[in-house]
Amino acid sequence: MHFAQEDCRSDQRIRAYEAGRVRIGEQDYRRSLLLNAERLIADWRPRRVADLCSEDFAAIFDWRPEILLLGTGNALQFPPQSLTASLLQCGIGVEIMDTAAACRTFNILLSEQRQVAAALLIE
Repeated sequence: MHFAQEDCRSDQRIRAYEAGRVRIGEQDYRRSLLLNAERLIADWRPRRVADLCSEDFAAIFDWRPEILLLGTGNALQFPPQSLTASLLQCGIGVEIMDTAAACRTFNILLSEQRQVAAALLIE
């Protein structure tokens, strides 16, 4: 699925997503990643929701976004609430959705100049 919106000025805009691949700018990523408007952490450790642990979100605490979009792969899967509770306690909202929806939502919030981060599990 290619995304057409071009009004976002960030180099981190997601240009395309399909199972197993995310395109950001001109680069394809085939492993899970974390990103916000300024930074990208490629090859993020977890591959599936079952692999997630609280340490995987350390960068998110440093970035302090207003919202984190957790893309859970090809299907919506909810992680244990204990994994996101510490984010919520720090005032970081968490939205859980499949990775395609997280990619679309990230671009929309980025174009609105919101403080958004995405944690994308890529299967």
